[in-house]
Amino acid sequence: MAVVETKDLTKVFTPGERGAVNDVNLLTREGEFMVFLGPSGSGKTTLLRMIAGLEDPTAGEILIGGRVVTHLAPRDRGIAMVFQSYALYPHLSVYKNISFPLRAQGVPKEEHRGKVEWAAGLLGIGELLERKPRELSGGERQRVALARAIVREPTVFLLDEPLSNLDAKLRASAREELTEFHDRVGTTTIYVTHDQIEAMAMGDRIVVLHEGFVRQVGSPREVYDDPADTFVATFLGSPPMNLVDHGDVLVGFRPEHLLPRSLVEGQAVEIGLRVTGIEYLGSERILYALIDRDRFAEQRVVAKLPATYDVGAAGGDAVDFAVAERHLRFFDKTSEKRTGARALEWA
Repeated sequence: MAVVETKDLTKVFTPGERGAVNDVNLLTREGEFMVFLGPSGSGKTTLLRMIAGLEDPTAGEILIGGRVVTHLAPRDRGIAMVFQSYALYPHLSVYKNISFPLRAQGVPKEEHRGKVEWAAGLLGIGELLERKPRELSGGERQRVALARAIVREPTVFLLDEPLSNLDAKLRASAREELTEFHDRVGTTTIYVTHDQIEAMAMGDRIVVLHEGFVRQVGSPREVYDDPADTFVATFLGSPPMNLVDHGDVLVGFRPEHLLPRSLVEGQAVEIGLRVTGIEYLGSERILYALIDRDRFAEQRVVAKLPATYDVGAAGGDAVDFAVAERHLRFFDKTSEKRTGARALEWA
């Protein structure tokens, strides 16, 4: 195992323009599962490719296990990478696909069988060793790609959206398998995804990126409950956090915290709403509404309610909702960054 560190890491593709990655300073923990999360174009894959040695940085340093590797070839960094496409050799058996890195590294042939069977056994694909990739399901191919990476016994795993080619059901089971695999092996892992469910379910810590900048680093609970700025607040969550204009600040609260007044205990801010629509989504209802107060009139908010609760309202109805004060978050309107709590004059 090893830690990965970046120091002021920057990548500029076109001189004079903003970089794809800008001044990124990160430090993983040993054995950590760190997730790079962000929308398309946020810089997450470029950052991963620099750590892997597939992109040269414009500025900054990369250290793996305390060793500067900024200009080393990928094979000299002690890393293994799994790509979105898996990139299996179609004419080779599963066994030969997994053993290919061993042949490339010059590992004696008599050691191949034991290493391949060890890696395949960790991922539950021992019975597939004689098959060709075309005979495998998407989930099986993903596990073969992981076995090919692990057989090298790297100090760091780099995974670039490895589940994106799977259907929704397979992705759910593959998330669980990957998490169990990491728990068994304990190798430091960096995982790139645009899928917040994957990030929240799998990551020990999440690095949220946007336009080449790190916006926040924290545990899933920290980035969701205490977002550092309005981008993180609205990128995470489905539906995203409500942001209500309140003078010089934006007041944020999650849709699941906007509830009928009778359900909110303790100190709370009451919000009169006029319902504009309700969606029934099986296990939950999404209520769309406008704030029905002169000072905040026509500001849109969204509430998420369990389907077991009967809202008893339809489009156009007025309803009394509230948010517990402990769930309110405040953001400066100019910088869009979190600011301290303050008293609200909601009426």
